[in-house]
Amino acid sequence: QVQLVESGGGLVQAGGSLRLSCAASGRTFSSYDMGWFRQATGKEREFVAAINLSGISTLYADSVKGRFTISRDNAKNTMYLQMNSLKPEDTAVYYCAGRAGRWLRLGVGVSEYDDWGQGTQVTVSS
Repeated sequence: QVQLVESGGGLVQAGGSLRLSCAASGRTFSSYDMGWFRQATGKEREFVAAINLSGISTLYADSVKGRFTISRDNAKNTMYLQMNSLKPEDTAVYYCAGRAGRWLRLGVGVSEYDDWGQGTQVTVSS
């Protein structure tokens, strides 16, 4: 179990960039696979990107592939999401999530993660 806190959200124009951070408490961050999800108003939470415990493997939703980059710094207990070429359809509350242990494949479902942050709002204007 780990406590997660997102930051870095805000308002940007289409084509702009934002960098989200997810700070984790505790001393076991490097034992967690991590992911980013987002939820627009009135819609279900959807997968954005995932990264394994060491950072060697990543996975992206088709909608963000080539525009977003997920990374982590285990020494700082922090995960990041660099978002470039933002589109209005990227507008949502963005959540970081974690799951402990070693897995063969990265998780893309909400039910596959154990711990969640409170979310940070990203709004992209047109």
